[in-house]
Amino acid sequence: MKRITNRSVLAILVLGLFVQGAQAGKLTADMKEGKPAFQSMGPLSFGPEGILFVADTKGAAIFAIATGDTKPVSGAKLLKVEGINQKIAALLGTAADQVLIEDMAVNPISRSAYLAVSRGRGPDAVPVLVRVRADSQPEVVALDKVKFSRAELPDAPVDGMVTQGNRQSNPRRESITDIGFLDDRVLIAGLSNEEFSSTLRAIPFPFKTAINGTSAEIYHGAHGRFETRSPVRTFVPFTVAKQPHLLAAYTCTPLVQFPIDALKPGAKIMGKTVAELGNRNRPLDMIVYQKSGRDYLLLANSSRGIMKISTDQIEGVEKIEAPVPDGNKKGLPYETVESWTGIDQLDRLDSQYALVVRRAEGGSLNLESLPLP
Repeated sequence: MKRITNRSVLAILVLGLFVQGAQAGKLTADMKEGKPAFQSMGPLSFGPEGILFVADTKGAAIFAIATGDTKPVSGAKLLKVEGINQKIAALLGTAADQVLIEDMAVNPISRSAYLAVSRGRGPDAVPVLVRVRADSQPEVVALDKVKFSRAELPDAPVDGMVTQGNRQSNPRRESITDIGFLDDRVLIAGLSNEEFSSTLRAIPFPFKTAINGTSAEIYHGAHGRFETRSPVRTFVPFTVAKQPHLLAAYTCTPLVQFPIDALKPGAKIMGKTVAELGNRNRPLDMIVYQKSGRDYLLLANSSRGIMKISTDQIEGVEKIEAPVPDGNKKGLPYETVESWTGIDQLDRLDSQYALVVRRAEGGSLNLESLPLP
């Protein structure tokens, strides 16, 4: 999950920087010091004061880590690491095919990149946090003695394989599919153990207690039906009609709008499907940015390259509530950024550049800074 960047919400963040000056340290005051017991590392997102939120999907929990990485970067250095998976493998003493980059997030203060990495595959994989600073040299982040807090989801699915048709899956691994931070809340998408298992949450931070999720229902035009069990794959907070919303992308590929104020424990909400972006496709990552005074979404996905989605019509776009067959598109328009190929992860580096994890030849992965299109 990535930072909020459209103009109305950005103004809130700027105001928050002034508040931070008077409240510096308050968000970490109740954290304990020690070694967080990660079972896994999945989606990442930054909050204020250099706090990194890390999803432990296997443990169905969110960790808040005080990185101490709060020194603003000087100058405009662009990160670039060719063969980032090979360099991480060398750091960890393993082979590149035993390194899996689960997610990547940029610290908006230092502009360092943080990567959630699995060393190994399967149930014995070891979670590792890797940082790439302005010098573009990867390093393992020591977590033996850090300030942290933890919130465990009370209604997560049980850990175990489930058969659905011809497919087997472990719903526990999708208890958290994406995370973000807005104002004083950690936003979480994933699955719960409820009948309507697709779930969104807004957990107050600093953590006091985790809360039950909000069941999310959508109309999926490509499938021609209402759905309650498919999780959000990636989302961004976005202001619509002066109110904060989530724009959430699902597999196969509806884009759906949810009002954040409706995310109440135990509630059920219906999202507004604002786009159908084509079937047989899996969203991977999404950011929002401005260019020439206009807001855009940039969506990485498995089958259709990078989608640049215009949000100009989002307030008035007609809700999709009828079938959109044969891979057709409807709703918000998009264009494909042809030069951006092989993108698995992305985040905003600054107002002009995105940072991406990009597949190269021979199974190599590169960390690259690309100008926003």
